[in-house]
Amino acid sequence: MLELADKRFFHRLEVECPASIVLQGQSEHAGAIVKNLSGGGVLMWLEQAVEPGSELSIEVLPLSTITPSMKARVKVLRCTPVEGVEGQFELACQMEQVLE
Repeated sequence: MLELADKRFFHRLEVECPASIVLQGQSEHAGAIVKNLSGGGVLMWLEQAVEPGSELSIEVLPLSTITPSMKARVKVLRCTPVEGVEGQFELACQMEQVLE
């Protein structure tokens, strides 16, 4: 019998595209790089640590003009330093709401 090790509800789409994020309650934008997306979450790298439980507004900015940008409200599940990359943090976030 075939067993799947990854039992996620949504498949992950590996990407490498810029994003703009704003911490809830703030107005300052920060840059990030989205590493993967799914129907339930997003994984991104940025230059600052963000406390788990924080909510962010994110706008994913695809490199191709054929694909529209995506705006969403996400909740940070975990934030860890990127191994071997100085000054970068990996944020795993859960999608809370896709915005228009």
